[in-house]
Amino acid sequence: METESLNRKNSSRKSSIVNGNGDASAKLTNGDGDGGGDGGGEVTLKAKMSLLNGCTVIVGSIIGSGIFVSPTGVLKYTGSVNLALIVWVISGLFSMVGAYCYAELGTMITKSGADYAYIMETFGPFMAFIRLWIECMIVRPCSQAIVALTFSTYVLKPFFPECTPPEDSARLLAVCCILVLTLINCWDVKWATAVQDIFTYAKLLALFIIIATGVYQLSLGNTQYFTFENTDTKVTSIALSFYSGLFAYNGWNYLNFIIEELKDPVKNLPRAIAISCTLVTIVYVMANVSFYTILSPDEVLGSSAVAVTYAERAFGMLAWTIPVFVALSTFGAVNGILLTSSRLFYAGANNGQMPEILTMIQIQRFTPTPAVLAMALLSMLYLTVSDIFALINYVGFATWLSIGVAVLCLPWLRWAQPNLPRPIRVPMVFPIVYLIATIFVTVVPMYASPVETGYGILMILSSIPVYLVFIAWKNKPIWFQKAMVSLTRFLQKMLMVLGKQTKPAQV
Repeated sequence: METESLNRKNSSRKSSIVNGNGDASAKLTNGDGDGGGDGGGEVTLKAKMSLLNGCTVIVGSIIGSGIFVSPTGVLKYTGSVNLALIVWVISGLFSMVGAYCYAELGTMITKSGADYAYIMETFGPFMAFIRLWIECMIVRPCSQAIVALTFSTYVLKPFFPECTPPEDSARLLAVCCILVLTLINCWDVKWATAVQDIFTYAKLLALFIIIATGVYQLSLGNTQYFTFENTDTKVTSIALSFYSGLFAYNGWNYLNFIIEELKDPVKNLPRAIAISCTLVTIVYVMANVSFYTILSPDEVLGSSAVAVTYAERAFGMLAWTIPVFVALSTFGAVNGILLTSSRLFYAGANNGQMPEILTMIQIQRFTPTPAVLAMALLSMLYLTVSDIFALINYVGFATWLSIGVAVLCLPWLRWAQPNLPRPIRVPMVFPIVYLIATIFVTVVPMYASPVETGYGILMILSSIPVYLVFIAWKNKPIWFQKAMVSLTRFLQKMLMVLGKQTKPAQV
C-alpha cells in the first residue's frame, strides 16, 4: 500500500513537472476530467492557458541571453549597422513564418513532444530519433553552455573593464552557475519556477532601460553610425550572420509543447504567434538601435559584453546596474533550459527512444533528477569550448536543420494524407519560403565555417549507431538486457528515483 501511494503521488507530481513551466495544470483525474484523485484515473491536461498566457510563454521563451550576446555576432558578419538591423528584422519574420507552420502541425498532430511528434508521425521513428538526439545531445546542452558563458562574462566584465575576462575564469564561473541551478532543480520544482519568474522580470527590466535610453539618444540626433558603410556582401558571411540573429529568436516553437493546455488553440495559437513574434522583433530591433546610438561598430565588435559597454557610456556611475540585470537574466535562462528539458526526455521515453532512467522522479523531492543531471553534465562538457560564437554555430546548424525537417512535414502530409483534419491551414507559400531559407542558412555555412558545421554533422551522424544498437536491434542478447536492467536499478538506488507505474528495485 505504501508503494501504491508513493506511485500515485509520483504520477501526479510528474504530470506537473513535465508541464515545463512547473505549473500544476496537468492533473491526475478520474476520467471525467475533474480532479477525483482516487488513484484509478489517468493523467490528462486541462486547457487553462489564455491568449495572454500563450503570449507570455512565447515571449519568455524567446527573450534570453541572445539579445545580449548576438549583436556582436551579427555585426561581425554583416560589417555595417544597417545590414545588421535588416538581419534582425528578417530573423524575426523567419521565426514568425516557422511558428505559423508549427501552428498547423500542432493543431493537426496533438501528441506531446512538438516537432519530435510531428517527425515521428510523418517520417517514422528513425528520423524522430535523430531529431531527439539533436535536441538532447546538441541544442539544449550547447545552448545552456552559451547562456552560462554569457552569464559569467557579464559577471566578470566589471572586474576587467579594459580587457576580456580570462577564459578559464569564465568557464569556471559558468560551471558554478550550472551546478547551483542543477541543485535547485533537483531539490524543488517550486524553487526552480520561482527563480524563473523572478529572473524573467530582470531581463525585461534591463531591456526596457536600454530601449528607453536609446530612444532618448535618438531624440538628441545620435544617428551617425546608422549606415551601410563596410557592408560585407559575401553570401557566406550573410548566412553566418543569421546564425547569431536566429539564435536570439530560439524558443518561438515552445508553445507547441503545451498546446493541449491552451484554450481554443485554433483561435488563440495564431494570435499568440502574431502578437509575440511581432513584439519580440520590435524589442530586439529597438535594443540594437539603442546600442548603436552610442557605440560605434568597432566598439561593439571589440566588446564581449555589449550591454556593459553601452551602460558604461550611457549611465556613468550607475553602469553597474545593467550587467547585474543581464547576469540575472542569463542565470534565469540557464534555469529555464534545465526546467523544460524533462518534457522532451519524457516524450522520447514514451516512444522507447530514451533511457527509462531519464523519465524517473526523485521519490522524496518529486523532481526529474536524472534528466536534470544528464543535461547539466552535457552542458559542462560543451564548456570545454569557450568561444561563444563557435558554440552558436554548432547550435545554429543543428537547430535549423532539424526544424527544417519538421516544417517539411507540412507539405509532405498535405500530399500523403490530404484528408487529415487541419483546424489551421496556412498558405503553402509559408513552408516553401521557410524551407528555402533553411537550406540557405544550413548549406552555405558548410563552406564558410567548415570546422563548426563539420563537428555538427558528426554529432548528428553519431545518432545512427546509437539508434541501430539501442532501438532498432530488438533481439539483444540476454546478457546485454540484464546489464541494462542492472544499470538502471543501480542508478535508481543511487538517485532514489521511480518511474510511472514502477515499483522500487529490490535490494
